[in-house]
Amino acid sequence: MIDETTFRLESDKALESLKQALIRAEEAGGFETDEKNGVLNVLFEDDSPKFVFTPNTPVRQIWISALSTSYKLEWDPSAAVFILPKTGEDLQALTQRLLREQLQDSGITLH
Repeated sequence: MIDETTFRLESDKALESLKQALIRAEEAGGFETDEKNGVLNVLFEDDSPKFVFTPNTPVRQIWISALSTSYKLEWDPSAAVFILPKTGEDLQALTQRLLREQLQDSGITLH
């Protein structure tokens, strides 16, 4: 497990990068990105339940609440990214897939 300082630095960096990718993708329509107190939210125009991205320092994970499911991403030191162990997807790839499922739009791309 990574130490707390490293976790905070890497999770802040990962969530900021994700936020910027989401803001760029907002032009495709259907959602809006909002950040408050280190928590990133994706709000949908059709009033669907929002996606919530939260760093969880005690367990050194980034948690995502989306599509009625909780996803817990762990730090992968070899790739230097947060991944979902079950699928191997990194934070951005997982978020892209979840957005595509939510909006039923395979053209949504996060970069």
